[in-house]
Amino acid sequence: DTAALGIALVAIKVGQKPADDQRTFGYRRFEILAAAFNTILLFLVAGYILYEGVGRFFEPQEVQSLGMLAVAAAGLVVNLISMRILAPAKDASMNVKGAFLEVWADMLGSIGVIVAAAVIWLTGWQWVDPLVAIGIGLMVLPRTWVLLRDTMNVLLQGVPRGFDLGAVRSAIGGVPGVAGVHDLHLWSLAGSDGTLTAHVQLTSGADPDDVRSAIATMLETRFEIHHSTLQVETRPCE
Repeated sequence: DTAALGIALVAIKVGQKPADDQRTFGYRRFEILAAAFNTILLFLVAGYILYEGVGRFFEPQEVQSLGMLAVAAAGLVVNLISMRILAPAKDASMNVKGAFLEVWADMLGSIGVIVAAAVIWLTGWQWVDPLVAIGIGLMVLPRTWVLLRDTMNVLLQGVPRGFDLGAVRSAIGGVPGVAGVHDLHLWSLAGSDGTLTAHVQLTSGADPDDVRSAIATMLETRFEIHHSTLQVETRPCE
């Protein structure tokens, strides 16, 4: 968790650097790289937990239930505080969401360990320890996969979640003066924004500046796409 939070913090600081002649889009995508790294790290941790959990069914180990309970209780407090700090920004940043998932997974672990420690202390059932570990691993993996899928989509410059490219294409085509649209691309720099480029063919007599302005305004108000680059054409593009 310390490594994941440290990586996320560094990514936020680097992502705030302004664009320059070498990085014309700026450094915001560094946060996506950090999120991808943290999800891969979480996959490895969850996989290791599953591996160890299965192994302990075959080679049980003595568990000190009271010490286990004390450490887990302290960990739960720290994790709840961390989640409280990260929660407001987790939906606006994949990087913060990756760090939040790390802490969330550890919070689940703390709760599971507290339950397991109490059961072992009361009953002596040592097999509860690996059972809880396997359950935690299986709960963490699906959420981690969703975040990894979203970060890969950003890195591959796919259409961001929440945007319908067909609806965007149709809306542009419906602007007065537009005869057609092609070479339409919609992607995100950091997962929470939309950047669009397109070639727009004009109808006869349409004013290029008026059409371009109308499309840009429509994209902002209807789709919250605030960065669009539009090439207007009076004849078919070869």
